[in-house]
Amino acid sequence: MSMSAKPAVHGPVIPRTGIGIDVHAYAADDAPQPLWLGGLLWDGERGLAGHSDGDPVAHAAADALFSACGVGDLGTHFGTDRPEYAGASGAELLAEAARIVRAEGFEIGNIAVQFVANRPKFGPRREEAQRVLSEAAGAPVSISATTSDGLGFAGRGEGISALATALVYPAA
Repeated sequence: MSMSAKPAVHGPVIPRTGIGIDVHAYAADDAPQPLWLGGLLWDGERGLAGHSDGDPVAHAAADALFSACGVGDLGTHFGTDRPEYAGASGAELLAEAARIVRAEGFEIGNIAVQFVANRPKFGPRREEAQRVLSEAAGAPVSISATTSDGLGFAGRGEGISALATALVYPAA
């Protein structure tokens, strides 16, 4: 194990939890981007700026996995100093994060993500997004959305934030 001590499995299996957050501003009007959110392309919606595809839902999920295992964070593994990840899809990053976590001796119980945005209307595509990210992680991913009642940068329509939790446990 490269970044953390091998998880001890003495007695009962004790799960570990992690938290991840990701925030992206909308792309500038003179440099438009497609919107990727929850592993899905949202045609007709203003996209987000970012080193990869700017998908805060997938990125927060990956960060929560890294947090739960104590193996760094999104920047450690996929930062701007890693040009091979420029433009990478959030689903691909989540799949790679899950591979890293498993290589460190953990299994993934589940990941839950909530994002804050005024748009897009998420409900009609929730199941599709959950399916895409669950396949990427190889574990259940649930996604919920909320607005901030016009407060803060998300409420002002400046960007989207996402907060995720992950539950992992030492592999037997």
